[in-house]
This record gives sequence, structure tokens and C-alpha cells, in this order.
Amino acid sequence: MPPKKVSRIAYSTQLGKCYQAFAEELLSPSNPARPGGVSLILTSPPFPLNRKKRYGNQQGEEYVEWLRSFAPLFRSVLRPSGSIVIEMGNSWEPGRPVMSTLALRSLLSFMEEGKFNLCQQFVWHNTAKLPTPAQWVTVERIRVKDAFTHIWWLAPTARPKASNRRVLVPYSKSMKALIASGRYNSGTRPSEHNIKPTSFLKDNKGAIPSNVLSSSNTSPNTAYLRYCRERGIPPHPARMPVDIAEFFIKLLTQPRDLVLDPFAGSNTTGAAAQRLGRRWLSIEPNESYVSGSKGWFRSDLTDP
Repeated sequence: MPPKKVSRIAYSTQLGKCYQAFAEELLSPSNPARPGGVSLILTSPPFPLNRKKRYGNQQGEEYVEWLRSFAPLFRSVLRPSGSIVIEMGNSWEPGRPVMSTLALRSLLSFMEEGKFNLCQQFVWHNTAKLPTPAQWVTVERIRVKDAFTHIWWLAPTARPKASNRRVLVPYSKSMKALIASGRYNSGTRPSEHNIKPTSFLKDNKGAIPSNVLSSSNTSPNTAYLRYCRERGIPPHPARMPVDIAEFFIKLLTQPRDLVLDPFAGSNTTGAAAQRLGRRWLSIEPNESYVSGSKGWFRSDLTDP
């Protein structure tokens, strides 16, 4: 973890600002620079792994208390209709082929402290995930590859601002043919659902996506990675794919809404918000990660 420094704006665009700072300092009620009116907090905090990483993860019960401490800070800057989306990775007990419940306990503690509602659980299936934990998967062959993380959608209210019409996906060929035919096998199903003849024949301009999102972050040619290579900056080792961030920003915000990432890392959230015309704020204490994240915004930076 880098030493604490006075908060500063590292760079900005017409839509957003990246602060090199610690989130607990910038979001403190005593800080005059503290933001407000946030529509979405979209973030991937350091995972509660059982070994230290370069990005400064907490461990054990210390992690539970650390994450819990952010609940009142997040709630204080969030709009009443706003949302919090948190990616939580899995962890394993040290030296044992047993999964840890630390991430779940941390999430429940955070929810309890902030009195948040759990709106929906999502799964990000990382299609390019390496076979881990290696000892149990590739050496002893007693477990299968751990290839997903949970993404939790929380909110102060049970009905935060949201619309799945903004994240529709293209119809399959069979669904397009079904709509074109005007015929559907209606009637009562074994589940006792009564399907009306017109239930699935309306063209809604796309299908409603599921809460399982498949993506990878292995492309070597993103603007971010090219920028890091050109300048010899080590890229962040745990990056959320831009399309995952875009999905939640479209689902839960509208243009000009404010999106905050308090643990920005490579600032994928800011990059996705910029693309979608949302205002954004990101907070990251690591100077190297902040420097590399400028690569998303080469043509958009407003400071020298």
C-alpha cells in the first residue's frame, strides 16, 4: 500500500476527474471536496485474498471491518434512487482445498452497516481465466477451475433507478423466426405457467439478458495496455472488462448521471462512463495505476 498523500486531481476530462487519493479520506464528511449526488457506485475493491497482492488487499477479519467502514461513506454520497455494484472475487483457505466464506461475510457486514437492499446477484464468467487454484486444479487435480466472480447490486431502496430496456441483447435466429411467423405454442406448461398466444410474439427490439455475464480482459490491444507498454508502466493485475462496466452503467444510469469508482485501479469504470456520456469520478491511491489509467483518455484529457 502506498504511503498516504494529500488528495489531488491527477487528470480530468470534460466528463470526469481521477483523484490520486484514498477513498476513506476523499469521501470523509469533513472533506470539502467530497462528492455528492452519485447515481452509481461501480467498483471492484481489492479482493480478500489470503496472500498479499501489489494492489494492497486487506486480509482476514481486518478485511471485513475495512469494507464495512465504507458503507456509511457510500450511502452519504449516493442519491436515494442510486445503486452500488460491487465485484467480489473468491478466495480459498490457506493451504487447504476449501473455499473461504470471507467475501460473503464481508458483503453481509457491509450491507448490514449501510442498511442496503440486495437488488440482484450477478455472475461474471471470465472466459479466459487461468486454471486456479493451481495446486488443487492442475497439480493434485481435485478441484475444477474457479472461473467466475460475483457481482452484487445493492441500493438504499428496493426500487432504485434501473431499466433493462437499455441493455437488451440481439434476438437469436430462432426468436426472430418465431416473431416473423406469428405462431407460438401457447398453453399451460408443466410449471403451471399459462403462456398466452401473444406472449412471445411482440418485437421488443431485443431480448432481456440474464444475470450471468460472460467476458474476458485478455485483449492486448486496448488503449490502456498500449499506453502502459509504451511508457513501461506495469498494468493493473486485476482489471474488470470494459463491457461489464458498460452493462451496469447502461442498466442503472442515464446520460449525465454521476458514476463513482472509489477503488479505481486501472479506471475501467471511468473509461466506460466516458464512452457512454456519463459524468464520472475515480479514486485510486497508487500513483503507478493512476498514471497508466490515463491511457483510456488520450484524446479526452483536459489538463496538460
